Amino acid sequence: MKNLYIIALFHFKESDLLDALELLKKLVIETRKEEGCKQYDLVEDRTSKGVFFIVELWESEEHHHQHNSSDHLMSFRNQAARLLKFIKAIKRFKR
Repeated sequence: MKNLYIIALFHFKESDLLDALELLKKLVIETRKEEGCKQYDLVEDRTSKGVFFIVELWESEEHHHQHNSSDHLMSFRNQAARLLKFIKAIKRFKR
């Protein structure tokens, strides 16, 4: 079983940054409790306002698949949709 690395980039509207940050922090807290989650870190871009990365490390594809159907991720997606300019990239890596 190989670890799965994921980097997701989100660009939020500047007018909604406080709400976006609150949603992101809640997502991180809940996701870190999940089985198979080895790392789930929120990083803010230093030069582009409203740009955030989530750096993920999962024990397996299956654990990530379970995460994708979790209630807290679905709730994040629904609530963040109105705040996002766009999701620029989601990259998946194996080591």
